[in-house]
Amino acid sequence: MSPEHYFSPCVSSLPSSLASFHFSLFFSPFFLLHAMASSTLKHHKKYSLNGSTTPTKKTKLSFISDSEIQSEFSHHDQTIARINNGSFGSCPQSVISAQQNFQLQFLRQPDHFYFNTLKPSILHSRSIIKSLVNAHSVDEISLVDNATTAAAIVLQNCAWGFNEGRFNKGDVAVMLHYAYGAVKKSVHAYVTRAGGEVIEVHLPFPVASKEEIVSEFRKALARGKENGKKIRLAVIDHVTSMPSVVIPVKELVKICREEGVDQVFVDAAHGIGCVDVDVREIGADFYTSNLHKWFFCPPSVAFLYCRKRGEEDKGGDLHHPVVSHEYGNGLAVESAWIGTRDYSAQLVVSSVLEFINRFEGGIEGIKKRNHEKVVEMGEMLVKAWGTNLGSPPEMCGSMIMVGLPACLGISNDPDTLKLRSHLREHFQVEVPIYFRAPVDGEADSITGYARISHQVYNKVEDYYRFRDAVNQLVSDGVTCASLSN
Repeated sequence: MSPEHYFSPCVSSLPSSLASFHFSLFFSPFFLLHAMASSTLKHHKKYSLNGSTTPTKKTKLSFISDSEIQSEFSHHDQTIARINNGSFGSCPQSVISAQQNFQLQFLRQPDHFYFNTLKPSILHSRSIIKSLVNAHSVDEISLVDNATTAAAIVLQNCAWGFNEGRFNKGDVAVMLHYAYGAVKKSVHAYVTRAGGEVIEVHLPFPVASKEEIVSEFRKALARGKENGKKIRLAVIDHVTSMPSVVIPVKELVKICREEGVDQVFVDAAHGIGCVDVDVREIGADFYTSNLHKWFFCPPSVAFLYCRKRGEEDKGGDLHHPVVSHEYGNGLAVESAWIGTRDYSAQLVVSSVLEFINRFEGGIEGIKKRNHEKVVEMGEMLVKAWGTNLGSPPEMCGSMIMVGLPACLGISNDPDTLKLRSHLREHFQVEVPIYFRAPVDGEADSITGYARISHQVYNKVEDYYRFRDAVNQLVSDGVTCASLSN
């Protein structure tokens, strides 16, 4: 059976059983997605996002309770104040159970699973993501392991541009200085080795406004275009990792279009579930986001959006770095089979939606509450320590940078690891630490910042424990120089 058979879009009407649901919930986009997820693939039911059934009876909405939230995350180590959702994300028990069900289906009868379940289920997940991020077509959405894999796909294509003579030696790729470390190395591994030049956009930190970022970005593009060179690719973070700042991506993409940049790739590892994601509104050629960080999928899975250049475009010039039997059938099809492996993380998107829709406001409500709470906790901490935030609240999502007392003596990157380990081992606090080198002329400046996260399972006591731990270190006169490696 051809790949086209497996990946043809499924479009029909919603099941009539949905008619009994609450009117206002029915017409929310996230309920429609939930309804779509509920139609069973094994009965080959088709579905649509545009159901028109009118409910006849109102029912009282009942959202998830605090105790139910804690039950969903009871597998977390309850002795740890886990305020670092940003690094690895979190997955509720109901989604883990759905994943285990897929794993057992494969182990019971792998041939049946491969021929009848795997590819339709991946298409199902892609269709949901397509609607969540407002892509034009499901063909624009591929599922891959993580944002780093997505970056490799885009950068591999850029390297081929140099190797095949479409780009001139010395043409440029631009990326932010605060780009994720693995992606920065990938840019150099693919672009520099192929003969391109890499220019980094140096951003201030702490940052006071998005205008500071826009100004530095324009300067970097001007450098890239010197001596008649072409900027072939701009790599822009939506939310930088360390330090964590929400970047004005729509403005930067618009500038790239004005300045003639060939292609724009937005690395939004912390995108979906953390900040607003509308790929058509953002306007980039490529956009990737992990689904296991802020969208509750198990690790690891991400989507890669590739904007179609025409009705017949199926991403044929982009290829998965792992070449397998589906090579040449379009990136989405290639990515859906890269050999025998565990694909279950890619198959539970509908179960994630069921979990999300138990919260008031769905994913929008979760994002709003996480943002408000992380700002509140960040402001509580800087007030307790007499420090400052790393950015204004409007430039953070569900993470915020919190200045640590200067007397802790954070003087380099190894110091951040020592302090992080000390907090974990002696105070049961898990939080990443960032070293900010002092600018010339600064005295007694804040050189250490903690990146705190907030997710639905967090409690205010987690942040109080962090506050009290740092206060204890300061009271005891502890410095990073006195901590063991």
